[in-house]
Amino acid sequence: MDKTIQTAGLALAGILILFAVVLLVPGVGTALSGTSPAGSEGPVTVYFFYGEECPHCHDVMPLVLSLKEKYPDVDFQILEIWHNTENARLFMKVSRETGTSQSGVPQAIIGDVALVGGRDIPANLEQVIITHRKNTV
Repeated sequence: MDKTIQTAGLALAGILILFAVVLLVPGVGTALSGTSPAGSEGPVTVYFFYGEECPHCHDVMPLVLSLKEKYPDVDFQILEIWHNTENARLFMKVSRETGTSQSGVPQAIIGDVALVGGRDIPANLEQVIITHRKNTV
């Protein structure tokens, strides 16, 4: 149990340090490539950010994967952020661009909508995808 708490604490500290770097070091946040999910036209992109050891993330993952199969026209970006610095930077960039203040996982961001947690994502993700697909047609 102590090892789990220590690992979670280290992961959280790492995320906080990455947030600080992106906010304080000029150019780090803008150096990432990719399109902005906010206000973009074209195919719908779902950014699903998770942590490898996060039990809530593992609970939500089967839903995300099933929606990925159900909506092949939607671009699902499934990104682990606790152990992948590049994905963590993208998480911060997308969060900043969409005005999202939540920094926890699991988190799904579609356009300017952020869904966070094991209740919000299952309850709302499919409807948000449907809404965004209608708006891009």
